[in-house]
Amino acid sequence: MARTLNIYKKVIELRERYYRAVPGKESLLKMISEAEIPEQVYNSNAIESSTLSLEETEKILLQIDLDRFVSERELFEAKNLARVVEYIDKRAKEQELTEEVILFLHKMLISNIRDEISGRFRQGEERVRVGTHIAPHASEIPELMKKMIAEYNASSHEHIVRRIARLHLAFEWTHPFIDGNGRIGRAINNYLLIREGYVPINIKFIDRARYYDAFKEFETNNKTSVMEEIVGRALANSYHKRLAYLEHKKIVPLSEYAKESRLSHSNALNKAKRQTIEAFIEKGDWKIGI
Repeated sequence: MARTLNIYKKVIELRERYYRAVPGKESLLKMISEAEIPEQVYNSNAIESSTLSLEETEKILLQIDLDRFVSERELFEAKNLARVVEYIDKRAKEQELTEEVILFLHKMLISNIRDEISGRFRQGEERVRVGTHIAPHASEIPELMKKMIAEYNASSHEHIVRRIARLHLAFEWTHPFIDGNGRIGRAINNYLLIREGYVPINIKFIDRARYYDAFKEFETNNKTSVMEEIVGRALANSYHKRLAYLEHKKIVPLSEYAKESRLSHSNALNKAKRQTIEAFIEKGDWKIGI
């Protein structure tokens, strides 16, 4: 619990510092957001077992030919998710999250992949299973989605980390779509964060095991502490990156920071993962502003 409260406090402090640093640097923030798109796409797709590397994802989005054969599905998964990320970055503040918005994002994500299921929830006897979890019957989805959104909106007095964690777990437990649930769920996280004046997060592929632990904890004990830890650290990571640029810090590899600080690389890496130093991942590498 103490660790979670520390994350809450850190996010509040970083957000305040971020808003003090932003004025006059909006164009820089836009550049950062645009540069992050391939990383957002790579990590979210990789969690769903895409074989694309970050470099390959970047090439696809830049319309550069790859050095190997990649299925049409993986090409569209990259291109479509990039469209979703861009749309959310530009339009999230214009409209509150509704079932219609979620369906629209899903249609954007699954178009040209499985058009017969894009933009609609599961129907009839369409069932899905994730590991040992069998998602609720399709007939329950409309009510569960309404409840999820209503509970999020009714909890505005709670910390954003808890609210996002709880909504994300509820969405993934419901698994309202036949395909695309994980990617849409992570996209919804950012839709809500941006709407409420926070920065988007990027749940990394390297954290996939811990991410799955969060779902196990929720299904077994109806608790959200692991997901709160993941969301909180992801928010800190995102703020650390933006503040390094906004505050005109010198950005160096974590290994260089460790050497100058007389830390072992493993110690510095552990601190970075726990976000007890202002480190962040950029293009797959740990860096820090000094």
